[in-house]
Amino acid sequence: MAKLYFYYSTMNAGKSTALLQAAHNYAERGMKTLLFTAKLDDRAGGRIASRIGIDTQAQHFEAQTDFWEHCAGAVLDCILIDEAQFLTKAQVRQLARLVDEADIPVMCYGLRTDFRGELFEGSAALLAWADTLSELKTICGCGRKATMVVRITAAGRVERSGAQVEIGGNERYVSMCRRHFSEALRTGQCPEFRPERG
Repeated sequence: MAKLYFYYSTMNAGKSTALLQAAHNYAERGMKTLLFTAKLDDRAGGRIASRIGIDTQAQHFEAQTDFWEHCAGAVLDCILIDEAQFLTKAQVRQLARLVDEADIPVMCYGLRTDFRGELFEGSAALLAWADTLSELKTICGCGRKATMVVRITAAGRVERSGAQVEIGGNERYVSMCRRHFSEALRTGQCPEFRPERG
């Protein structure tokens, strides 16, 4: 039975790598998939790309994309969505309909929260509608599990306000545990991490 999956994390946890591995597994068995990534994230030129150096072509989605119209008549074994935080609430419901009525598994990979600790629209909808939720983990500079992300300026200052969406990678975003995220928001600076002893 098909399910709607949401794999979420902070930056640098391997979301795109996990998606590409899943797509490879389907392809290796001769199964047909459709891969989507957000049009507004143009860093990889329309491809889903992992920081470890693997990538593949994908279709773009934007706010106007209707997944039901696009996929309902297709013979598919799975739909894989990268940058799922950029989905709209309506699109998450379209994906759920594809699972429920077309019996197509849908695997979504994305961030849970933005640089202010607020849910993205797509992530909030997926947390509510997905059948299976899985957290992909990465670590803070202190060694604890990173659950938050801060956005920094070129000068290394932590941004506390601004547009929710600004495309960037390691030069703009730093994954942190909640403790260091809160500290960074209070002080406006990324903490220098040193292993804690004792």
